[in-house]
Amino acid sequence: MSHNTTEVLVGGAVLAAALAFGFYASQTTGLSAAGDSYPLHASFRSLEGVGVGTDVRLAGVKIGTVTDVVLNPETYRADTTFSVATGIAVPDDSAVIVSSEGLLGGNFVEIMPGGSPFFFEAGDEVEDTQGAVSLISLLVKFVAGGSQPEG
Repeated sequence: MSHNTTEVLVGGAVLAAALAFGFYASQTTGLSAAGDSYPLHASFRSLEGVGVGTDVRLAGVKIGTVTDVVLNPETYRADTTFSVATGIAVPDDSAVIVSSEGLLGGNFVEIMPGGSPFFFEAGDEVEDTQGAVSLISLLVKFVAGGSQPEG
């Protein structure tokens, strides 16, 4: 019977470690209950490098995540839904921009707050958006522009 007891104890320890890891992972990645945030919508011309789970930041601080991305077949734009933490009031003249963490870093969604005294409510659409800027297309334009004869 001691062999059977040892297996049960080891199995319980493995299960406890897995639960502890799952709890730690959910806390560090910002996964939380749906009641802690409210959704906003935005439509982008280009959403390169952004997908579900991408950070939404305000002043460099993570305040939410991208929760849904779909292609609108009528406008050919990326319709995006993202969550914002409940305690954060976003002015209704704010802009939403796809920003890069650097030359080799990933992209994230950045909220540039406006100065309006009125704020977005759950489910509102942000009209002022700026999509991702492709570094490769900028380099191609620079190289092609540098070889053009002046006239």
